[in-house]
Amino acid sequence: MNKRHFIQTAAALAALAAFGSAQAQTAVKFQLDWRFEGPAALFLQPAAKGYFKAAGLDVTIDSGNGSGGTVTRVASGTYDMGFADMAALMEFHANNPDAPNKPVAVMMVYNNTPAAVLALKKSGITKPADLSGKKLGAPVFDAGRKGFPIFQKANAVSNVTWTSMDPPLRETMLVRGVIDAITGFSFTSLLNLEARGVKAEDVVILPYADHGVKLYGNAIIASPKMIQENPAAVKAFLTAFARGAKEVMASPAGTIDTVKARDGIINVALETRRLQLAVDSVVASPDARKEGFGQVNPGRLSLMASQVSDAYGTKTRVDPKAVWNGSLLPSAAELNVLPPAKK
Repeated sequence: MNKRHFIQTAAALAALAAFGSAQAQTAVKFQLDWRFEGPAALFLQPAAKGYFKAAGLDVTIDSGNGSGGTVTRVASGTYDMGFADMAALMEFHANNPDAPNKPVAVMMVYNNTPAAVLALKKSGITKPADLSGKKLGAPVFDAGRKGFPIFQKANAVSNVTWTSMDPPLRETMLVRGVIDAITGFSFTSLLNLEARGVKAEDVVILPYADHGVKLYGNAIIASPKMIQENPAAVKAFLTAFARGAKEVMASPAGTIDTVKARDGIINVALETRRLQLAVDSVVASPDARKEGFGQVNPGRLSLMASQVSDAYGTKTRVDPKAVWNGSLLPSAAELNVLPPAKK
């Protein structure tokens, strides 16, 4: 490298550093949908690798206690952005039509809902039709339970009765035979059942996405206030996130340490498996490969809006155009993050 080239390179690096320093004033408070478990690596990796900072963002990532709470806190202004179930976002919009700061989804992450019905093989349940007349259990706010009427209609299931419980008791009650089946996120409930001594081969999983229910799952959401006042920050966040998510999907085991750094008592092997299951089932799903990571299909989104309006009994109908804003998505090249399809 000659002296002139060296000086030009040094000047360019100094300018970039100065730019990043100047932009570092953009603070972003982000809330997850749940605890620091395997899938949280998708967000913790770009933070740990400094991708957010390089984009001029000072991002704080906090755990959550459910998608409904995340949507509400972004709406209140407590958080700027978050990770939440699209159905929960739709429900908030339709039940709070006059709310001044209704969050919108800006990037789809779980292209398919992780919701599923799970049962033990010994129950004799092997297909949706077998659920007719059975006792199901889940917390009242569970996404699978709230969306069950859609699954029920698609599969002609009838005469189901429900038992409510706190989340930690869901799988325990199934193992004890108090209920016949449960709804929950497939990759969470399966591991919870295994933790209670059930072998994976003894569990029947009926994913909604495989049984006629093409609901979208979790998306990154942002407040309209932030989108209006600092759209560049939102786009920078999404670009940095995509970069980190690509690394996570390429090597779940190699990035799970970012979750361990936030919650030192996690079971690394368990959370690595949870992350891999999430990637395989809902992030890098066939539908995601068809539609493109981060994006939505307008027709599918409209159908979901109608289904959620009916199943959730919302005060007003969900307007699909009001819950989605894809104008700040990174370029197609930057969204090319899905790992090669497994053969």
